[in-house]
Amino acid sequence: MKVMALKEPLVLGHLYPELLNLYGDRGNVTAIVRRCQWRGLPVVLRQVHLGEWADFRQFDLLFIGGGSDREMAACSADFLRRAENLGKAVEGGLVVLAVCGGYQLLGHYYQTAGGKTVTGLGILDFYTVAGNRRLVGNAAADVRLGGVRVRLAGFENHLGRTYLGRVEPLGKVVFGHGNNGLDGTEGARYKNVFCTYLHGPVLPKNPAFSDHLIELAAGRKGLAETLGPLDDGLEHAARRAAFKLMGLKFW
Repeated sequence: MKVMALKEPLVLGHLYPELLNLYGDRGNVTAIVRRCQWRGLPVVLRQVHLGEWADFRQFDLLFIGGGSDREMAACSADFLRRAENLGKAVEGGLVVLAVCGGYQLLGHYYQTAGGKTVTGLGILDFYTVAGNRRLVGNAAADVRLGGVRVRLAGFENHLGRTYLGRVEPLGKVVFGHGNNGLDGTEGARYKNVFCTYLHGPVLPKNPAFSDHLIELAAGRKGLAETLGPLDDGLEHAARRAAFKLMGLKFW
């Protein structure tokens, strides 16, 4: 396979892998790494643990997974110390995928069912409050990635209800609950930051989403080439099965 031309490897960060890893979210990191490797695109994975400093401006792509209320509270203070650095990296075009709890921490705050407020970074304009029942089950959302309409398949399980302010949703709910079960929005997007409630994990089941993130990160690194196709037969079979369960057409 042709090795894609990059002077330096892509740097993929995984924040708090020991805490924020609900429902196999670590699989999103594996999907990015493998899809880079299969194309001969050099990539380095750097895990960032609690208390370990990292300059996010040196990263090309960052993944933040989901966690329970307890785990979010455990990493909140450490995360807040990173606010200025991460905010500058985001404004500079850092590609970020944040799922569920990681998504919630990028907003202004998360209020737990017990009334405790977990302060977020406020990088994106939204807030989250716990509801009285969980929003759980298979889910699908229509999103636009690089101008192309893509239907994402996944699984959601969250007590939080997220309400967006001056930030656009990632997509529109076509099955399931999305951000709050009321307004039909799923996730949030700002610059190269993509937030979602979809687990599964979401990237292995939705290769177009994986490749969009990789293309954005590689483009920042100077790669002008478009990513070549891979054999995504297994991935599409998983999406087809998920859509069938939801009574949706596969496309």
